[in-house]
Amino acid sequence: MKQVYIAYIKQDKDDYLVYVPDIDQYTSGKTLFEAFHMGRDLLGTWSLDGKSIPEPSGHAQALQKTREKADEEDFRFSEGEAVYIDIDFDEYRRKLNTTAVRKSVSIPAWLCERAEAAGLSLSKVLQEALIEKLG
Repeated sequence: MKQVYIAYIKQDKDDYLVYVPDIDQYTSGKTLFEAFHMGRDLLGTWSLDGKSIPEPSGHAQALQKTREKADEEDFRFSEGEAVYIDIDFDEYRRKLNTTAVRKSVSIPAWLCERAEAAGLSLSKVLQEALIEKLG
């Protein structure tokens, strides 16, 4: 499931603070890029915690939620930049799925012996090679 949510990002000293009104949660980043990424990560982890994924609000509704739930006298998220954060919840879950899968692979005996002598984990080497190959 792919969605786009409105978030408010506002700089506070050396950090960029992010508020996502549809889940009433905050996060932050040291750079604007990191803050945007952390907003997406916040939405993704929200969905992994078994919480229901809310429908995205429109601009007026998101602004109203922000004013009601996040604005304080000395810091108003609603005065920050409204940004759109897109997320593919299914892809996010796939990337974080660390369930081990058993696969049988074949390598030459001499290579297996050298790997064992070097103390290498074939499973780890294969994982690293696949990650490098696939990006």
